[in-house]
Amino acid sequence: MPEALSKIERRILNYLVDYLKDNTYQPSIREIGKRFGIKSTKTVSEHLQSLADKGFIERDASRSRGVKILGMNLAPGVLNVPCYGRIAAGVPALLRDDVTEAFELDRKLVGSADAFMLQVKGDSMSAMGIVDGDLVIVEPAEESEIENGEIVAARVDGDATVKRYFANAGQVVLEPANPDYAPILVHEHTDFVVLGRVTGLYRRLTRAQTEAIVTGAH
Repeated sequence: MPEALSKIERRILNYLVDYLKDNTYQPSIREIGKRFGIKSTKTVSEHLQSLADKGFIERDASRSRGVKILGMNLAPGVLNVPCYGRIAAGVPALLRDDVTEAFELDRKLVGSADAFMLQVKGDSMSAMGIVDGDLVIVEPAEESEIENGEIVAARVDGDATVKRYFANAGQVVLEPANPDYAPILVHEHTDFVVLGRVTGLYRRLTRAQTEAIVTGAH
């Protein structure tokens, strides 16, 4: 996914996906407007064009239901979740060219149609069971939607990081879960953006990790 969606864009995209699964065609602009209480068809069209500009859909202006959803497996119960190898500086932070692979995941495991994955680097979150090489599932969210203590994926000075989020008196701190690492004081960095909320984790076990787990169990 090339760029994060606004809240209303995310809701419209999810609606398009669900509608297509229940029918063999897409909803009309008027139906979308009625679903979200948007009276202006022009406003609905602008939201759809934004989704197209961000690479989530294709539009056929000659057809009233001319919308094609891109980059998603629309089989019932399955979502296609991209994994990014890097986070781009500036906006957008998520570029299609930076997708290293994609995973088809059960929708029950992923709550958002525009969720994505990142690979964790380092052991700064080890006390919370997140270690080097893990893949975390991230559901896009605005910073205003994040509550203190939640685990977020963020971009700080051009690099992606996974930390616990805390905001107090206008100051934002990203807390590691490893005493060997210092908290990140966001106000000391010129480039900071919350990419989303971490909602899941997948770990590919190496032989050494498996042996360590077995040894620890005994």
